[in-house]
Amino acid sequence: MPWSTAQLADAIAEGLRNRAQNDDLEQVVYGFDCLDELGLHPLLRQALTDTGFGVWAELQYPDDWPKARLSEGKRCDLVITPGPNQPLRDPLIKGTLFDTPAALDPQDAYWLEVKTVAQFETTGPFPRYSKELFSPVTADVKKLWTDSQIYHAGLLLVLFTADQATAEHDLAAWHRRCLDKGQPVGIPAIRGFPIADRIGNGWCAAAVFGVRGG
Repeated sequence: MPWSTAQLADAIAEGLRNRAQNDDLEQVVYGFDCLDELGLHPLLRQALTDTGFGVWAELQYPDDWPKARLSEGKRCDLVITPGPNQPLRDPLIKGTLFDTPAALDPQDAYWLEVKTVAQFETTGPFPRYSKELFSPVTADVKKLWTDSQIYHAGLLLVLFTADQATAEHDLAAWHRRCLDKGQPVGIPAIRGFPIADRIGNGWCAAAVFGVRGG
């Protein structure tokens, strides 16, 4: 099926915007920009399922499926299918009586790695903001890029910054860094909105970069 980074970015941004509004209504001391990456995952899954997608967390990369145990090998943050009743097909039972007709082969699903970085933490400016943005993230791109059975993939960057201009500058700089390294990262679908400044972050940006044409 054709996958749209714009559609995924719309769904994610809408879910995060709803969370920001709930934080405001509840007058929380710290907003969702204080969540770490794993803490943000449930919000992302909910945003995508609310839009009608199927979302599966922490699945093995297909090239690692031959490994003896499911606990081995690399894992992807989120695997997305067109609907909630479409799981990823188990390669060990494909074509057998136990196969699920609605299941999707890995080549047809969308594999999404997630990275979130905040310019400010509860203790003040995050001193490793630039390092966290540029170092581990490109490694996630490589994982998606090098798996032989993944055809549709992307990287979601969620940035919490002081303002819109900072987010747009840093996303553009990250994209240039990937291109300079020869990594197949496409033009991103970027969505952003203001958030209440509780610790220094006043803007949330969600950018989906297609990887390998994904």
